[in-house]
Amino acid sequence: MPGAFLRVCVLACRRRRTPSRADSYETDHSGGYAAARVDAHFSGPPYTLGIEEELMIVEPAGLNLAGAIEPLLQACDDPEHVKSELLQSVVELCTSPHPDVAGAGAELRALRGRLTAAAERLELVVGSAGTHPFALWEEQRVVAQARYRELVSELRFVARQEIIFGLHVHVGLDDAEQAIHVANGMRTQVPLLLALSANSPYWRGQETGLASARMPIFRGFPRVGVPPFYAGWEDFERRIGFMTDAGLIEDYTWMWYDVRPHPNLGTVEIRAMDAQTRAEHTVGLAALVQAMVRELAEDFKAGGEITRLPDEFIDANRWLAARHGLDGELVDLPGTERVAARILARDLLERIAPHAQDLGGVDALEGVRDLIEQGTGSERQRVVYEANRDFAEVVREIVAATSA
Repeated sequence: MPGAFLRVCVLACRRRRTPSRADSYETDHSGGYAAARVDAHFSGPPYTLGIEEELMIVEPAGLNLAGAIEPLLQACDDPEHVKSELLQSVVELCTSPHPDVAGAGAELRALRGRLTAAAERLELVVGSAGTHPFALWEEQRVVAQARYRELVSELRFVARQEIIFGLHVHVGLDDAEQAIHVANGMRTQVPLLLALSANSPYWRGQETGLASARMPIFRGFPRVGVPPFYAGWEDFERRIGFMTDAGLIEDYTWMWYDVRPHPNLGTVEIRAMDAQTRAEHTVGLAALVQAMVRELAEDFKAGGEITRLPDEFIDANRWLAARHGLDGELVDLPGTERVAARILARDLLERIAPHAQDLGGVDALEGVRDLIEQGTGSERQRVVYEANRDFAEVVREIVAATSA
């Protein structure tokens, strides 16, 4: 039956396996590296929702990116919710944590409105999509912050060419072991989230042939993509300890996987998705993620277990999602059958609806249904571009829909 790919974390993944040599490596903590001190602030209340989205700053005449983050931050004067990112042409909006999607969605729309108004005062505009269709990374400047300058110093070209824009969703949890269980379970489901959110078909003035060019662009970074599978909280701490002791990372926030526990905030953070042009799609995807996290958290409380599927199985689905979006197929893991991504998405909505209902987010899922039935952001960009084969027209449409 289609949909086993999405149920694997809750049903098929509960079965026990005979431990293998690989399992013993993952779970044996006597290998000589010490656990890092990672303070776990998973204190609840559970299922609070926070949304972060990265937007492009655009000059209205030629519709290219504008390196104007500093004056825009001053005009907004809201450092808690309006922030800089790696490049001066990127602005990040961050909601506060909310008990339900209605509150998070209302704040997100208000932040977009205030940002748009501040940009207009500076004779700028803002837009939201996974990539800017024709901007060149060689023309972008890095923000004057030590963290980002150090990042460029370490990663060089890989960091400089990262003119991409993502959507991150945080869901609060009240138990560290539960957070690891949820993160492990979400590993298998992120390809479908990528397919639903695909919104970056163009890059550097080229038709990439992909639904999400953002995914392979970001793939150049270290510690991205399919997240590690952790045996538990102690395993997470010890592996972070190894990475920090070896000087590979400063702390766990230098690991940019599609899913990660975020102990400082007490959340699990889902980072797999392209930025969305329309606010209702952002809010809908956030409601979907919140319900998916609740499903896995309830599975943890019921004693469920997550079976580790090989990373390459999940990564193969990530590639299919980036290449085709909802127009393609995904492997219905743990089997080998390929099923239309739209069928899997509809199946997910049906299964997750009771959780969304309990969380007060079922109405917001209409934004996801609109993506399934009317097309993803990538599909909509292609309709605009193919009319006149004009990338500026695509950006103009993105800007208009972002502030609608």
